[in-house]
Amino acid sequence: MSASLDERLDRIVGRFAELEAMLGSGELAGEAFAAASREYAELEPLVGRIGALRDAEAEERGLESMLSDPELRELAIGELDALRGRLPGLRHEIRIAMLPRDAADERSAIVEIRPAAGGDEAALFARELFDAYRRYADLRGWRFELLEASESELGGLREGVAEISGKGVFARLKYESGVHRVQRVPVTEGQGRIHTSTITVAVLPEAEEVDVEINEADLRIDTYRASGAGGQHVNKTDSAVRITHIPTGTVVAMQEERSQHKNRAKAMKILRSRLYEAQRSASADARAADRRSQVGTGDRSERIRTYNFPQGRVSDHRINLTLYKIDRVMAGEFDEFVDALTQEEQAALLAAAGV
Repeated sequence: MSASLDERLDRIVGRFAELEAMLGSGELAGEAFAAASREYAELEPLVGRIGALRDAEAEERGLESMLSDPELRELAIGELDALRGRLPGLRHEIRIAMLPRDAADERSAIVEIRPAAGGDEAALFARELFDAYRRYADLRGWRFELLEASESELGGLREGVAEISGKGVFARLKYESGVHRVQRVPVTEGQGRIHTSTITVAVLPEAEEVDVEINEADLRIDTYRASGAGGQHVNKTDSAVRITHIPTGTVVAMQEERSQHKNRAKAMKILRSRLYEAQRSASADARAADRRSQVGTGDRSERIRTYNFPQGRVSDHRINLTLYKIDRVMAGEFDEFVDALTQEEQAALLAAAGV
């Protein structure tokens, strides 16, 4: 480990000790106490890893001193080899823990899916991928709540919006934003030809009221009678809600619930998350206007993944990873892609940070 990095670790440990003393003194109150508590909680896992590394390095020095003793040398060599095999992993964990974190990573997320090119086939695949995310949420113990679903005549989705709640949801799902391509023989195809269709996925960190200040005067709220395919969700009151945020032109329509109040609450949740993500994107663009990485750009125009059903493969184009288990992926097993994308992003951040 470099001397400069070692000095940074010492400063982190020193700051942690300073915070511990401040919090224990009883001198802090109100927002100052809350801020110090947050910083302490953020540093605690990193300081624990630094302590484990320091203990391992001290053990390494002790074993090295035993090498000059003929009676202990053989024992020391074996233990030293095992210890030196652990040290790179400990150092890598610390480097990862030191990387700047996306403040939204621990949040729940709003997932929006829409067909793009491909008509009925795109809508059908939108439904299948939406259901795959529901299964992924189940596998990870997250809560999946349908916010809006507009069906096509063949049972596909013209639009699907869901809230997925749990710890670290956005950190796992943010890589799904983008264009997903499907290649297969559609059920509507009589001659067995393979078609290519696309859908778009947007994953937004769920925003809290303190994240985005929305002035009621900036909203235009229209109500209308809900409607649906085959008479679904039809009622005789103006329960559907359309909210337009006039300064940005952002529009959210909601008719899933029979209650106008519930539809308005859901629409406001989606609107707040869209405005929050727009703010985050603008800040990211300002910080790195000329930097485009392979991972996590969130650019919806970019094709991120292809699902080829005849070949049974799913390919993620950002990291050149292909898995020949499309059935398992569509059953909600996305972790192999997510883990690889996370590692790729961490490697890029490490290179940029020089730690």
